[in-house]
Amino acid sequence: MTEEPIYLYDRHGLNWPTVVVLVLLHIGAIGALFVFNWKAFAVAVFLYWVATGLGISMGYHRLHTHRSYQVPRWLEYFFAICGTLTLEGGPIFWTAVHRIHHQKSDQPGDPHSPRDGAWWSHVGWILVGETKHNNTRAMAKYAPDLAKDRFYIWLNNYHWLPNVVLGGLLLAIGGLPVFLWAGCFRIVFGLHATWLVNSATHMWGGRRFNTRDDSRNNWWVALISFGEGWHNNHHAHPASARHGLAWYEFDPSWLQIKLLRALGIAKSIRVASISTPHAAEQEAA
Repeated sequence: MTEEPIYLYDRHGLNWPTVVVLVLLHIGAIGALFVFNWKAFAVAVFLYWVATGLGISMGYHRLHTHRSYQVPRWLEYFFAICGTLTLEGGPIFWTAVHRIHHQKSDQPGDPHSPRDGAWWSHVGWILVGETKHNNTRAMAKYAPDLAKDRFYIWLNNYHWLPNVVLGGLLLAIGGLPVFLWAGCFRIVFGLHATWLVNSATHMWGGRRFNTRDDSRNNWWVALISFGEGWHNNHHAHPASARHGLAWYEFDPSWLQIKLLRALGIAKSIRVASISTPHAAEQEAA
């Protein structure tokens, strides 16, 4: 009996709502270049840290998906709301897809492996087939811990709402330049930074650990993704809150987690060491 693929996607036919939104966002991002001012740029940088840094790297990825550390529930919820501001889906969807990626990394069933094509791994898998961003029931199978929480169910169903509210505030308070920079450009840059972790870090870079997938450590992806580019380290030690395992591997999210620990906010932090390759190999097997 053939095993059913873990993640079902249809490569035939574009997902037009997603395509239209992404095209409009990219047009807005290009338009931002023609209305530059330092205020709009500063707001975009700040919101990029809030959305991609706190929301994706510290929230969706290291906290919600891998449970590599613990924080009070209110802060966990805040990180999840920040994650929705990237327009990468709700917490249940994001967590489920990433857990599937680890289970089937670069094997049949991986939702975004470069072995299926670089373009596919970067953005193609988002553009085709039926969207599962709001299919909470289907994705809850792979994120049962989050699916038990009514807040996460609501946020997964209405993950677009915080961005709509934020976009309206940016336009009303800051005008068109702030909206284009802190809205469109910031979202587009954050999307590509995250997508590069799916694509580039499975194609280019060094491999410290002999994992069963193609994951690699890529410094320039790490630089724009708050340390997520140390991907081979991460696949060797998925539960580690620290991704940059050497002193020269800049990992801003780990520095922020250390700060939360010093303040007594973050607890039960799981940390891998560069000196434990055998343990890493065992964990990744």
